[in-house]
Amino acid sequence: MSPPIAPVGWSRWLVPPAALAIHLSIGQAYAWSVFKPPLEDALGLSGTQSALPFQLGIVMLGLSAAFGGTLVERRGPRWAMTVALVCFSSGFLLSALGAATEQFWLIVFGYGFVGGIGLGIGYISPVSTLIKWFPDRPGMATGIAIMGFGGGALIASPWSAQMLESFGSDSSGIALAFLVHGLSYAVFMLLGVLLVRVPRPAGAPTAKEQAADGRTATPAGPQVSARQALRTPQFWLLWVVLCMNVTAGIGILEKAAPMITDFFADTPTPVSATAAAGFVALLSAANMAGRIGWSSTSDLIGRKNIYRVYLGAGVLMYALIALVGSSSKPLFVLCALVILSFYGGGFATIPAYLKDLFGTYQVGAIHGRLLTAWSTAGVLGPLIVNWIADRQEEAGKHGAELYGTSLLIMMALLAVGFVANELVRPVHPSHHLDAVPAQKGASDVRQQQSESA
Repeated sequence: MSPPIAPVGWSRWLVPPAALAIHLSIGQAYAWSVFKPPLEDALGLSGTQSALPFQLGIVMLGLSAAFGGTLVERRGPRWAMTVALVCFSSGFLLSALGAATEQFWLIVFGYGFVGGIGLGIGYISPVSTLIKWFPDRPGMATGIAIMGFGGGALIASPWSAQMLESFGSDSSGIALAFLVHGLSYAVFMLLGVLLVRVPRPAGAPTAKEQAADGRTATPAGPQVSARQALRTPQFWLLWVVLCMNVTAGIGILEKAAPMITDFFADTPTPVSATAAAGFVALLSAANMAGRIGWSSTSDLIGRKNIYRVYLGAGVLMYALIALVGSSSKPLFVLCALVILSFYGGGFATIPAYLKDLFGTYQVGAIHGRLLTAWSTAGVLGPLIVNWIADRQEEAGKHGAELYGTSLLIMMALLAVGFVANELVRPVHPSHHLDAVPAQKGASDVRQQQSESA
């Protein structure tokens, strides 16, 4: 499947909606916490066990993005979006079968493994294309698309809760909800597959196109191959930054519904299951708004400065939740919303940060490799929060006491990320394409092609 090349006069503003069709669909992953309590009751699972499909999905997201990044660059966005559609929808269908037969391993395999591959390929499918369409505003461009991943749960959370209420929260009701998800998302993702286009290879846009789209010419900047990027300290520092920021956010997001219920279970105004699902939707809205708002802000104040905000202010928000969160429901919700806006903003800003440091040459492949940090965080965040909560519950504790230790750990992780961000410097010219010997550069290309195959 060859990449569809935009005809003369094609507006670049038609590309973000194509990306949104994919990201709004795969963003359902952030609504997984709505399925946790019903699965735990129907299949007799612990909180740690019910997180496994989500955790494996995030692991596979990072791995498939890392190993498929170069292939996505070569095959183009339409091929990648098609693969994402097939895998993500198939994952739901397998999960439906697993729920219907009460085989939890099949839910883990379907949603986590197969669906996770769809998450990874779908997530990186439009990134490189968007940066090439919007070289003047990379933060805004990637933010528009990636906000869809954060906003997917805004749709999926109340939708899933309503289905579970209508179909029932037993195994058959869960199976039917999974089935409806798989078929519906397949149709919606198809819109992105049909709409996406890549820029013409001729080079600079015409003056008319620049005027119509609001484009401005920008210097090419440094250009570093994906293979060479792995040899730079900048790549690994950003890996730490992303991993710490994601771990701190995903731990709350994955357990959002039961967490707010536990925090206020012993108060005069406990949180109902419906209100908890609404809280998940609010977090999704903050996640989505942060992706477009903070990433666009990074175009004005710089990537390093915006990550100082994400990581530094994030520590303060966690401290407030730990100290006084259980005494004030509005404060708890507000702090959680700010944390999730930073979490989403971090995802949307990282492609532009990579573009600033490594250029546009293979930014999609570099981004894919960096998402292994997300895989690591996808295990660490839920594991920390769920495992500690389970142990505290076994010790006879309840309510907000289940999460005190977890919140302190998240604060420490954000501090580590803050230090890593401070150490980021421009990439040394010896790593640029024009400084790498031609023979070595050719060898890198052959090696990447071999890895993709």
